[in-house]
Amino acid sequence: MNRQEWKEKAAEMSGVPKDVAMGLPILTITGTDELCVENYRGITEYTDQIIRLQTRCGQIKIGGRKLEVIYYTNDEMMIHGHIRTIEYQT
Repeated sequence: MNRQEWKEKAAEMSGVPKDVAMGLPILTITGTDELCVENYRGITEYTDQIIRLQTRCGQIKIGGRKLEVIYYTNDEMMIHGHIRTIEYQT
């Protein structure tokens, strides 16, 4: 059993949600113009057409038009604009 599988099994057995136990990103999208991202580590690219975020399990690339980070904290950020794509890159 590798480290990732062990963490998943431990989270499952303890009843702790995977996002908490493993630091997985949580994406909440509202329509096509609002995206809330939790559990990210940093912004690696930021234009009005692409926002690329580093997470514990890889990168997330958000593509669209007129993209803008409305606010961000250490744990969460809100992105507005016309969101067309969300890609996970490991």
